[in-house]
Amino acid sequence: MKNKIENIELDFLTIDDYQELKRAMIVAYQTLPNPYWEESEIQTLLNKFPEGQIVIKVNGHIAGCALSIIIDHEQFEEQHTYKIVTGNYTFETHNKRGDTLYGVDVFIKPEFRGLRLGRRLYDYRKELCEKLNLKGIEFGGRIPNYHKYEADLSPKEYIEKVKSREIPDPVLNFQLSNDFYPVRVLKGYLEGDKASNEYAVLLKWDNIYYEKPSKRAKDIKRVVRLGLVQWQMRPYKNINELMQQAEYFVDTLSEYKSDFALFPEFFNAPLMAEFNKLGEAESIRKLADYTTAIVQEFSKLSISYNINIITGSLPEVVGDNLYNVGYLCRRNGSVERYEKLHITPDELKAWGMKGGNKLQTYDTDCGKIGILICNDVEFPELSRLLSDEGMDILFVPFLYSKWIFQGAILRPGTSH
Repeated sequence: MKNKIENIELDFLTIDDYQELKRAMIVAYQTLPNPYWEESEIQTLLNKFPEGQIVIKVNGHIAGCALSIIIDHEQFEEQHTYKIVTGNYTFETHNKRGDTLYGVDVFIKPEFRGLRLGRRLYDYRKELCEKLNLKGIEFGGRIPNYHKYEADLSPKEYIEKVKSREIPDPVLNFQLSNDFYPVRVLKGYLEGDKASNEYAVLLKWDNIYYEKPSKRAKDIKRVVRLGLVQWQMRPYKNINELMQQAEYFVDTLSEYKSDFALFPEFFNAPLMAEFNKLGEAESIRKLADYTTAIVQEFSKLSISYNINIITGSLPEVVGDNLYNVGYLCRRNGSVERYEKLHITPDELKAWGMKGGNKLQTYDTDCGKIGILICNDVEFPELSRLLSDEGMDILFVPFLYSKWIFQGAILRPGTSH
C-alpha cells in the first residue's frame, strides 16, 4: 500500500460506479480473457436485485466488489456451469422467491489483499442471507493454482491437499476459512479459465437461522388480544338459547379483534334444569348429550367470526366413563380436545367423574398454548411441563362460584 488508509466503507453499488468498477475488475482478473461485466449487465443486476450488489471502498475508491442473485436451489442442484446459472449472463435465473443466495462475482484488487476486506463482503452476504431468510449461500469457487498440479492430481485430490494445507491456494483457502464447505467439483464451469482448467468447486454456507416458510397466509402473531367471557348463570329454555348467548360474546370479542375467546368451566350447566327430577350423576350425563352439538356450533362460530375459541369445559361420556373436557376450536377450522386431569372430590362423589390423562400444548396462529381446567392449575408441575414444551400462553377456564363462571389466563411465570 502506497497510500495511508483513512477510511474503509461498505456501500451499495450504483451505476455511477461502473467505470471505476470496470478498471478494478481488469486489474483483479488479469488471467481471464473477459475480465469485466458490461455496463448493461451491471444495470440489469441493479434493477433485479440492488441490495445484492455491494462494493467496499478504501479512501473513497473501489477496492473490491461482490455481486449476487437469488436462485431456486433445486434448479441448479446438479452439475451446472457459470453460463447456465447466470442465464447466459442475462441474470434471468434470478428469482426473488428463491431460497439460495448465489455468488456471481467477488474480488479484491491486488493492492488491498491481505487486509481481510473480502471477509467484510462475505459477512454482508451472510447477513443478507439471514435477513431474507434464505437457506444459504452457494457459488462456484475457482481453483487458479490447479494448472500447476493438473498433471499429477485430479481436482478431488487437489482440493483435499489444499484443505490439509499441503498445497497453497489463496482463493480456496479463503473460502474455507469463511465457513464455506465444498459440495462437489464442477467441470467446465467457467469458460476460458485456463488457470483452473475450467474446474471450480461448488462451495456452500448454511444459514442456521433459516426458517421454512409457512404455507399459511400469516405467520405467528406476536401481539395477541385475549377475550375472557364472564358468564352469569341464568336459565335457558334449550341449547339454541344457550348458543345465542355464546354467540353474543363471540361477536363482541370479534369486534374488538380478539384472537381468543375463553369460555368458563361448565358454562352449559343451566341446561341441567331440564333434568332436575333425576339424580345428580344421571343429570350430568344427560347434560353430556349436548356436548357434541355445542362443539360443532363453536367450531362454526370460530370460522365465521375469525377467532380461536376455547370452549371452557363440558361433560363428556367416553365408553362408560364421564370426563370434564373442553375443545380448542381454531379459526382455521381444526378442533382439538383437552381434559381435566385432577378432578375435585365433589366431581367424583356427586357425579362419578374420572380424571383424564392427556397433557399437551397446542399450536395456534398466535403461538403455542396450554389449557388447564380449574383445579389442574393448583398442581404447578403441569404448568412446568407445558412450559418445557414451549408454551407461550396458558389458559385456565374455571368455576368461580355458584353463580358466576369465569375464565382466567396465565402467562408462563405468573401466579394464579
